[in-house]
Amino acid sequence: MVFSSFVFLFLFLPLVLTAYYLCPRGGRNLVLFLFSLVFYAWGEPRYILVMLLSILFNYAAGRILQGFHKDGKKRQEKITVFAAVLFNLGVLGFFKYNNFFLENINSWFGTDIELLQVALPIGISFYTFQSLSYVVDVYRGQAGVQNNLISFGTYVTMFPQLVAGPIVRYQTISEQLEHRHESTEQFACGIRRFIIGLGKKVLLANNVGLIWDQISAMPAGDVSVGVAWLGAIAFGFQIYFDFSGYSDMAIGLGKMFGFTFLENFNYPYISKSITEFWRRWHISLGTWFREYLYIPLGGNRKGKGRQILNLLIVWGCTGFWHGASWNFLLWGLYFAVILIFEKLFLLKWLERCPSVISHIYALLLILCGWVIFAFDNLSQIGAWFGVMFHFGASQAAGESFWYLLQTHWVLFLVLAVGSTEWPGRIWRAAAKKLESKPWLVCLAEVLFLGTVFLVSTAFLAGDSYNPFLYFRF
Repeated sequence: MVFSSFVFLFLFLPLVLTAYYLCPRGGRNLVLFLFSLVFYAWGEPRYILVMLLSILFNYAAGRILQGFHKDGKKRQEKITVFAAVLFNLGVLGFFKYNNFFLENINSWFGTDIELLQVALPIGISFYTFQSLSYVVDVYRGQAGVQNNLISFGTYVTMFPQLVAGPIVRYQTISEQLEHRHESTEQFACGIRRFIIGLGKKVLLANNVGLIWDQISAMPAGDVSVGVAWLGAIAFGFQIYFDFSGYSDMAIGLGKMFGFTFLENFNYPYISKSITEFWRRWHISLGTWFREYLYIPLGGNRKGKGRQILNLLIVWGCTGFWHGASWNFLLWGLYFAVILIFEKLFLLKWLERCPSVISHIYALLLILCGWVIFAFDNLSQIGAWFGVMFHFGASQAAGESFWYLLQTHWVLFLVLAVGSTEWPGRIWRAAAKKLESKPWLVCLAEVLFLGTVFLVSTAFLAGDSYNPFLYFRF
């Protein structure tokens, strides 16, 4: 089940909201827990047992850590947290990476080991990292132990961010699990945020995704330099509006149930360096790897050489987290090398040079990164770069380029403007001018959101193209 579907919008969401607000406050976590299990089982009924096992194991690990801490048994605490890390990464590794390693062993050593017929459970990367953050935070003393199994299960399975994030650390919402206070204002804010995310996903990401699908399916000989760049731009817009739209919907849904999730995107395409880009893109994942891998490895505290090694490890893991394919590992290491060069040499120069140059620099490197991300075949990546940088006999533009540009320039313009802070600034400026007439501002907002919702549902009714790119992670 995806948020941008009739089943979710007109059946599941009304049911869960009705049950949630009719239920006494003390039972609302149970309502969320049960409906979240239904939400997950809708798409992955076979693997709900894996999730329940993860919940029970990590809940027990937290309770065991609590007991050892009270008794002052430091060694047993370390053994417990190590076992929890091993268990969680072991489950993730089995389901996500087993066939990747078997395929490569067969390829390298000429063996014929039979691949396991195991599908990837949806969202396992997200809920595994959330469970890990809980155990580690309890071990560090940064979060209290959750003694209520239903409340802990609610944290792990919460459907708004279950299958594609943002990754919610336990310490962020531990207090909210027990003492949140829903309000009409917060609920209205949640509806607003959800509809904006729905529009970004359905009206923008889906439509530009069709352009990328059309371009990436072209025979290699028909792709000109211009078309190759246009395709990279289309994919970059698709993955941003797809994922940030989903995050907006997740944050909005959280508000409807009284939760406040941290932001996951902050206009990443306005960045003027790759360092800035990764402070603005998928913030929850970057924060997770910094807190639970980069800093424990030593961060930048043990000299430049160790910092470089730590960055390579962290970004290799970041890339590999996205999928069991060499292109994801290459994608992570690609950004690691750029970040290392920026930290050692480039950042000071980028801060001094004109903003337009640093912005172009960042966008070009980001687009090249998306090419690596988009193709799981390394030869395809090489061929696409060959066309982009005009190696070989590829045309500079060609008829396909001009046709695509002429038929979709309005969409690309909307996407470009929508990737910046300008829409929000214009709205706030207009609202400030009309602050003496709040009813007019409210009416304009209702009309805008209503239009976005109606047009989005109309698109869903007439179009079967509705992927969520991050579901596969």
